[in-house]
Amino acid sequence: MDPRPVTPPPRASTSAALPLTPEQLKQVELNRLRAKANQRQREEEASTSSVPNNNNKRPLSVVPATSNSPTAPGPSRTKDGKQKPLKRDSRLGTYFEYDLSKMVDTKGGFLNEQATDLDEDFIRKEQERERERIQKNMEPGVYLDPALNPKCRECGSMSVDHTYRKTFGCLVCKTCQNDHPEKYSLLTKTECKQDYLLTDPELRDEELLPHMLKANPHKSTYSNMMLYVRYQVEEFAWKKWGSPEALDAEYERRTTEKGKKKNKKFEEGLKDLRRRTKESVWQRRKDEEHRHVFGPVKARRGEAGQQVCHECGFTVDFEEL
Repeated sequence: MDPRPVTPPPRASTSAALPLTPEQLKQVELNRLRAKANQRQREEEASTSSVPNNNNKRPLSVVPATSNSPTAPGPSRTKDGKQKPLKRDSRLGTYFEYDLSKMVDTKGGFLNEQATDLDEDFIRKEQERERERIQKNMEPGVYLDPALNPKCRECGSMSVDHTYRKTFGCLVCKTCQNDHPEKYSLLTKTECKQDYLLTDPELRDEELLPHMLKANPHKSTYSNMMLYVRYQVEEFAWKKWGSPEALDAEYERRTTEKGKKKNKKFEEGLKDLRRRTKESVWQRRKDEEHRHVFGPVKARRGEAGQQVCHECGFTVDFEEL
């Protein structure tokens, strides 16, 4: 029996592959460039021809810029050589063209295209007001000399809170506000009236107590909140009442008077309720009493007669003399 055939092993190469010379490398590169140029030429010829491709479709072609086709690149022009404006899509609605360079902001919620209609004095005053508003909201500058810059009254840093400085005249930084809430926390108007017994005229006077207005968080239609710094309110309250002990005594006195007035009002209401209750019971009893309504007397003199109530039937016998 013949043995099973096997694939013979590959023969060893007698000579190793030699590296290409510079001339050979140059020739390979030239051949590659010639192949790419030929392929590009064939693609251009296929795109300009009208012969359908393998999918039976017209080959794609690039429309030159000098073509008169409507799909040619570049804007269309009139007979005079002027550029035609682009047509606007009618689905976008009515279009109004404005020249914003000629418009003036009237500060009244609208723009005026006729700048000559506005008074020059009015425009100048509005510009001055706008500059004043900007300067008022700007933070003050910083001096190069550290000795000229305002410093925090607690820690001495130059990072002073601009809001406290502008509104309350208080030089304090954010860190000290958080570290000393017993001095620099904000109080509402209601808290000042209840805890420190201050009046509305005193709280409205900015010379006595500066305050800051803030939108009411409960409802936007409510009046703005009036916020005060705690240490300024306490200083004013000590000056008004004399001392913290005097303020506490006044608070206790008012609380006692308020309790007495409340009890007195309750007693008066209770007394009035008792009086009205008694009166209503007596009146109801009086209204419930029946009054007889008798008819006319028809008996003759010397004879006995009767009178009968028309409502309850009560009878009265009598005799006229």
